[in-house]
This record gives sequence, C-alpha cells and structure tokens, in this order.
Amino acid sequence: MYNPPMARLPRYVIPGQPQHVIQRGNNREPIFFSDEDYQFYKEKLLDCSKKHDCDIHAYVMMTNHVHLLVTPQTEDGISKLMQSLGRYYVQYINYCYDRTGTLWEGRYKATLIDSNAYMLTCMRYIELNPVRAGMVKQPGEYPWSSYAYNGQGRSDELITPHTLYKKQGATEVERRKAYRSLFRSSLNDVTLNEIREATNKAWVLGNDRFKRKIEKQLARRVTPKARGGDRKSDEYRKNARINRV
Repeated sequence: MYNPPMARLPRYVIPGQPQHVIQRGNNREPIFFSDEDYQFYKEKLLDCSKKHDCDIHAYVMMTNHVHLLVTPQTEDGISKLMQSLGRYYVQYINYCYDRTGTLWEGRYKATLIDSNAYMLTCMRYIELNPVRAGMVKQPGEYPWSSYAYNGQGRSDELITPHTLYKKQGATEVERRKAYRSLFRSSLNDVTLNEIREATNKAWVLGNDRFKRKIEKQLARRVTPKARGGDRKSDEYRKNARINRV
C-alpha cells in the first residue's frame, strides 16, 4: 500500500525572534566562484532583507554555503527573503557561468534562537566558520563575514546590531572590544553539536524554559521525542527483558 509523504509542517516563526539560517549548495558543491559572486550575493541580500523587513545581525558566506542570523519582523519575512534572494542569485550564476539547473540543496534550514542564551554564541559560531574550516587563523582575516563589523568596526550596511550586542558596551568602541573578547576561547564540542543539530533538524535552540514557552505559544512540539532510552543502561535492559516475556 502506498503511503504518501507527510506534508511539511510550517517553520517555527515568531516575528521579532531571531533565527539561524543555513543554505547550502546542491550536493555541497560551490555556490561562489569569484569575489564578484560574493559581492553580488551580499548586495542582493541587503536589498531583499530591506524589502521583506528582516534584520541581519551576523553572516558568513562560505564557498558552498551561507549562514545568516536574522530577525524577521513578519511571519513570512525570512521565507520571502530566502526565496527572492535565491532566485536572483541562481539567475545570476547561471547567466555568468553559462549553466542551467538548480544551485541550492533543497530548502534552506533554520532554527528559532533563544536570544538571551544563544544570541552571542550563535554569532560566534557563524563568524568562526572560516577558522574551523582552516581557511584563516583569525575571523577578521576572512573578507566575507560580519566579524569585520561586529568585532572591528568596519562599515557594513547589511548589519543591524541586535539589542544584546548593543548591551556589550556604552559606546561602539566598548562594544567591539567586549565582543572581541568572546573570541579568545573557542566553542566547545557540545555547543557546536547543539547548534548544528538544532539547525539541521529545524528544532528550537534554547534552554528548557524557552522551549516550553515556544511550545505553548505555537502549540507545537519544538524538540524531538525522547528515544526508547539508553540501550546500555541496566534499567533499559531490565525493561526490555520484561517486555519480551
């Protein structure tokens, strides 16, 4: 008997609540081939973010994928932003490189962010991508990320500082200094995996209190169901034996 695929649930979207967004190239293949490509993408990202009322707080444009930290002001802001941006960019790449077909690996991935607990952590995660990839030693050496603005004060029309970033200091100089100090230590593996899993599986990223709040607000589960227990534990094995009887 044929079972049709289940319809996709709507994304978790709350206007005013930031999201970590990832879009990858099809089959993890490159999406940028020259400096002009990065610049075109950035210009269109600025245009589309303004048009669809989305604030960009952090970004990094890697060879085959893009990370964005975005606060939408409307429920469909991010989806419209990514659709129009993706369409413009694919047309540009296909024209410039005499190619056809898709460029992206399906839909973009996104996770709702608990601002208080994860905002600055997620900014670091995004801007440290080139360092983790071995492309540069320091985030400020990479030309296509928001670190140049957030950490070094370089002008970037694309960035709208988040309230928590502004609270890092009374002046821009103090904020940048405090922000740079966060990069003295790297993110631990637990935090890295938590951010990756939440984003790739489209779950909410936050502490338990935040998740309960979002579940109540959206009337939907925002975390995966617990699995059948730890198969190595004595309690699990005991229950398994009982259930087999």
